[in-house]
Amino acid sequence: MSSFLSFAELCQRVEGVSGSLEKVDLVAAFLKNLDDDELAVASGFIMGDLFSPSMDLVMGVGPSILYEAMARACGCSTERISDMLRATGDPGLVASAAVDKKKPIGFAAFIKDEPLSIKEVYQRLVAVARASGKGSQDAKVKNLQYLFSQATPLEAQYIARLAIEDMRIGIGEGGVRDAIAQAFSQDASKVERAYNLTNDIGLVAVNARKGTLADLSVLINHPIKMMLAQVGEGISASMQELGSAAIEWKYDGARVQIHKDGKRVRIFSRRLEDVTRSLPEIVRLAQEVRADKAILDGEVVAIGKDSRPLAFQEILKRFRRKYNVEKQAKETPLHLFLFDLIYLDGQSTVDLPLTRRRELLEGIADPSILADQVISDSVQRAEEIYHQALEKGHEGLILKNSMSVYAPGKRGKNWLKIKPVMETLDLAVIGAKWGEGRRASFLGSYRLACLDEATSKLQDIGWVATGLTDEALAELTELFRELILVQNGMEVELKPAVIFEVAYEEIQKSQSYSSGYALRFPRLVRVRDDKSLEEADSLERVESLYRVQRGRNNSR
Repeated sequence: MSSFLSFAELCQRVEGVSGSLEKVDLVAAFLKNLDDDELAVASGFIMGDLFSPSMDLVMGVGPSILYEAMARACGCSTERISDMLRATGDPGLVASAAVDKKKPIGFAAFIKDEPLSIKEVYQRLVAVARASGKGSQDAKVKNLQYLFSQATPLEAQYIARLAIEDMRIGIGEGGVRDAIAQAFSQDASKVERAYNLTNDIGLVAVNARKGTLADLSVLINHPIKMMLAQVGEGISASMQELGSAAIEWKYDGARVQIHKDGKRVRIFSRRLEDVTRSLPEIVRLAQEVRADKAILDGEVVAIGKDSRPLAFQEILKRFRRKYNVEKQAKETPLHLFLFDLIYLDGQSTVDLPLTRRRELLEGIADPSILADQVISDSVQRAEEIYHQALEKGHEGLILKNSMSVYAPGKRGKNWLKIKPVMETLDLAVIGAKWGEGRRASFLGSYRLACLDEATSKLQDIGWVATGLTDEALAELTELFRELILVQNGMEVELKPAVIFEVAYEEIQKSQSYSSGYALRFPRLVRVRDDKSLEEADSLERVESLYRVQRGRNNSR
């Protein structure tokens, strides 16, 4: 049985080296010596990914729960914890310092002879995630309090980071996939494919050790990442690139992945969060699909009384709704448009061409819930459909390679999106400032960051404050309140968890921000809390847009 201290020591070493190859070597050597149960857990822990997607568990630990658990375990006040946070800005370092100075109270008076194991920490975190209903907050605090009371300072550092799912050690899923391949002498491309098909890094690691990666495939009730579209360079150029294309509207809605298992239906958002209870009318539509088991890909759209799509935020209100769901469903009804099929009655369909997947989908779904699709090589026909989509209030077109396979989590040239709006960036929110005057009770401006894929770290790129009404500010302040990690005067550091879609006039070079770039006249377009942190735009994309922009400027 491996100690949690050995895991914490690994994290410390990984965090301390800068090279990605060195990080992979360290992780590979560690994983090689774990038993299967530990391997499944630790592979996810390294990425801050605590639970298999099939478990449908969410930690639900905000700063208030974490700090209360630290304070109870260490015999100090939450105010003292807050003071330490202002000094360090890192909950992990605060936990380490607090445990180093803890007083023997509560659980600490009964410290076990055996050290914490990886499995024991995992079991406690599962208990935290499963706590629900009345008294759930106290149950979460007590489980974390127990862990902190038994932990060494170094263990406490990484327990705290696991609890808020933010490891900060500079290795992401790509690095962990490479480490698994190296540890068990597997082809990295096979490890990547297995992960894309299952979205379960622990399952992949165990099968890599056994040499059974080829046995892994799409599973019902096991959500996988969705295939994504890349921005196309206009209709004419995109059609020329694809040849004959499957032409579909780009709906102004929210992506869903629907798992139908008999009469049981589960619906997952783009972030793979289970939103089934919030979408009862979509459940009913999915139950009518003529298949015993199926995984369906589509979009839900809220249509107003004028037959045009409602604002994206109206859809997200439906996704977040937990109470009076049926009443809200009547006030903001959703329409379903299915456009792909991932799994059907025991068989994965991801390796079939799009035309065959569409044929199978048409065989099981009522035409009223199918997205319209036209196969054509005509630029004129594509432009006609494009203008029809815009006239109906939608975003534009998706042009698809009609022979392409379904590539989970991939953004490539097999799907191209065509929109008339200016280029935008999806950026992580990492901080905020309180407003002034009548907006003093609101977080009024937000610090943004792009993802440096080389280091798996977020690099700041500036602030956004325009495009926000008082109503929006109130809603955002409530959304971010439980994500505040540190407050220092008017400025707060936020746990990275929310994506803003931001428009801008120009990207500029800047030494003021760690990314090396800044946005000129940024404006919030919408909150993309349907997107995960991993979908934040990369520093590489920012650099690419800057180069393209420079080329255009030079041509004027």
